[in-house]
Amino acid sequence: MELKFGWLAWALLSATFAALTAIFAKIGVANINSDLATFIRTVVVMVALGVILLARGLFQQVNDISAHTYLFLALSGLATGASWLCYFRALQIGDAALVAPIDKLGVVLVAIFGVTILGESLSLINWIGIAMMASGAVLVAWR
Repeated sequence: MELKFGWLAWALLSATFAALTAIFAKIGVANINSDLATFIRTVVVMVALGVILLARGLFQQVNDISAHTYLFLALSGLATGASWLCYFRALQIGDAALVAPIDKLGVVLVAIFGVTILGESLSLINWIGIAMMASGAVLVAWR
């Protein structure tokens, strides 16, 4: 079954699940090492995605995937793992309501990296929005 949502619907679902991730993770890391908690989470993600790929028949031949694609997906996986390790540690020692907004500064960094690395362009109004997001994240986490 293919869900026909636009990018905005998927992005809103992503934000909702990211919020639930913070809440569930904060509860989950209360009595366990944060690195082990990240490992358990990763196994759950791998199994769930494997089931989805199998159910939808979306596995493809590994030799059909270019070395370039493998390289950047591997780098993305390493960055994801590092992000998760840091995020779970931050949740373990900090309040979820403070950790999550700082984590979301990643949105600001994506804009900056998108322009500097990918050659994307943003308008003045986009940059104002990015500055407001950065300011908002800092203000939400301010003590």
